[in-house]
Amino acid sequence: MAIKKQYLKSKPVCKVTFSVPAKEAKNVAVVGSFNEWNTEATELKKLKNGTFKGTVDLPCDSSYEFRYVVDGAYINDEQADAYAWNDFAAAENGVINL
Repeated sequence: MAIKKQYLKSKPVCKVTFSVPAKEAKNVAVVGSFNEWNTEATELKKLKNGTFKGTVDLPCDSSYEFRYVVDGAYINDEQADAYAWNDFAAAENGVINL
């Protein structure tokens, strides 16, 4: 898994690209505090090499909790900037700091 951050000079936004290698998966989405944990809001597109990829524009100077949903299973990104416990999910969420 990978997270790529591209800060824009023209406005206080960061283009965050999420990549998840999941050749056997049918559906992968990224959910988080930036999309109200909606599993349908940010679905990633499957590339020919089996990696799912998608880009989200997020306001800078904030932190966001997130997880991936791979065929219904919630998983964290090992490259997250930090992790935060979430009582609702009874699990840790990845955190991205912009």
